[in-house]
Amino acid sequence: MPSRPARTARSSSRSSKTSEPRPAPTGPSPALPDPTAVAVGELGSPHGLRGAVRLRAYQPGAPSLTPGRPVLLERDGVWLASRVAEAAPHGQSMLLVLDGVGDRTAAEALTSMRLLVRAADLPAAADDEFYHYELHGFAVVTTDGRALGTIDETFPTGLNDVWIVRGAGREHLIPIIADVVREIDREGRRVVIEPMPGLLE
Repeated sequence: MPSRPARTARSSSRSSKTSEPRPAPTGPSPALPDPTAVAVGELGSPHGLRGAVRLRAYQPGAPSLTPGRPVLLERDGVWLASRVAEAAPHGQSMLLVLDGVGDRTAAEALTSMRLLVRAADLPAAADDEFYHYELHGFAVVTTDGRALGTIDETFPTGLNDVWIVRGAGREHLIPIIADVVREIDREGRRVVIEPMPGLLE
């Protein structure tokens, strides 16, 4: 879970005895489409008057969204680039502030945009961790050699995440839990599972 970030807004009350101009805040800037970027959530309505916007994170807690993280925004083929200034849990969702988005009007302009992170900008996963997008397309086989199909999607249930595995005209819902997932073979692009009784019926 991301920790509550320190505010990064520049102090408007700081006095300056020089005439040197201060850099103006910059909001999201145009960006090129990046097909490798990973969607991590969708922006909702503004919150308050200081540029915060609600975020429906696809992964609860959105651990990749830490202050300073470069992000992309996309809606109807229009791409923007920015950085996370603040991210914090807020009820069942999160509140997000992006660099240069300092008021409600600017936040409203981001409503309904997808929030993405370039794969290269994601924090490195530990040896026993993985990102869901990495395993999409992996074959799923059982410990006794039955091929079930490939991982098409992942969704959360609140207790654990679930893979949707499709193949041979069937669809299986596979819980991503240690009692079921026995091996993730990255080089072989396959996952070995030990089905619980009734799981594949």
